[in-house]
Amino acid sequence: MNILVSAGPTREYFDSVRFISNPSSGKMGYALAGEAARRGHHVTLVTGPVVLEPPRGVRVVRIETAAEMAEACKETFRKADAAFMTAAVCDYRPRGRVGHKRAKKNARLKVVLEPTEDIAAFLGRHKGKRLLVAFAMEDHDPHVHAERKFHKKNCDLIVLNGPANVGRDRAEVELFSPETGWTGPFRGTKAQVARRLVRAVERLQARQVSRSR
Repeated sequence: MNILVSAGPTREYFDSVRFISNPSSGKMGYALAGEAARRGHHVTLVTGPVVLEPPRGVRVVRIETAAEMAEACKETFRKADAAFMTAAVCDYRPRGRVGHKRAKKNARLKVVLEPTEDIAAFLGRHKGKRLLVAFAMEDHDPHVHAERKFHKKNCDLIVLNGPANVGRDRAEVELFSPETGWTGPFRGTKAQVARRLVRAVERLQARQVSRSR
């Protein structure tokens, strides 16, 4: 399969040096990209700024902003068979970025935020027979909110994780699909979780092929 993996954070600038972001390490996405490549898939990793070395055999597209992430993911998804949307894309960006460093003043600085594009939802609307795996980070009514995201984004599988997983080498996740309902929790290193997720998508793809015969 041709597989798209998005990973890491985005940076949303309000002047030439200052930005809002989040603490995503990209470890889950990089683990998925590495596992998929090891299993013989052709992988494109669209990654925000992280301090990780890319896995071997993976095509890497580096981005900074949510808009750049959206453009790269849309372009890559055109030729993909499946996508893992693990990136922690900022939900908001400052409106009216200035091209220079704002001088520090005693007055308060007001920054107006506007929503960024929901990339996974866009891919879901245009996926056709391609497979889409989204991630939901929730800590309040997690199953309810994750299932809402599943339907909103038109996913084939959604992975529920929590804020405690951010930046760590281990993860605890649950999976939801219409065929199985909720399964898990699954605990292990992010490499072990990635192995489970790649195999799950391989099974979904095999099921699609079988149905089309």
